[in-house]
Amino acid sequence: MDENRIMDIPTAEQLKSELDRIRYKRRYVRTLFSTIGALIAAAAATVLLSVLVFPVLRVTGKSMAPTLSEDQIIMCSKSSKANRGDVIAFYHNKKILIKRVIGLSGDVINIKEDGKVYVNGSPSDEPYAFLSAEGECDINLPYTVPTGRYFVMGDDRALSVDSRSSAVGCIAEENVIGRVTLRILPLSDAGRVK
Repeated sequence: MDENRIMDIPTAEQLKSELDRIRYKRRYVRTLFSTIGALIAAAAATVLLSVLVFPVLRVTGKSMAPTLSEDQIIMCSKSSKANRGDVIAFYHNKKILIKRVIGLSGDVINIKEDGKVYVNGSPSDEPYAFLSAEGECDINLPYTVPTGRYFVMGDDRALSVDSRSSAVGCIAEENVIGRVTLRILPLSDAGRVK
């Protein structure tokens, strides 16, 4: 061993500087992990809310025109049962459809040749209906809505395939995703769905 060699001993300032650098790295890593954790928790909460409470869907097709247009992004609410006149989203044959509730359990629906809808013998006030037409109708009218089901129709009556067709029929309450409450995108169309 060379006795003339002088060992490098760090000064107090160098030790303090190295200790500060180590502390900074630890704080940075802790902050980074807590930020990532918060982002993951926020994303998980958003996904849970969108699936369980406020499902978000994209409109495809034109059967709900003019109320809803193709490629609009809408939000549903699962908070309450649908009423006559509400727009609902529901599962049908592994697809999601969007239609308007015309009749509830026990209601008697009748549709005249000119497309005018009668519920329990009274003409239905339908300012949202784009075109009054009988459309595709292969059910026997007047029709009584079964218990636990909804009779639904699209707003574009000539184009919509809905409860008037035995291919769709009445919608079971358990198949309803929720009431369509808001148009989210595009922003120019954003607002409540009536």
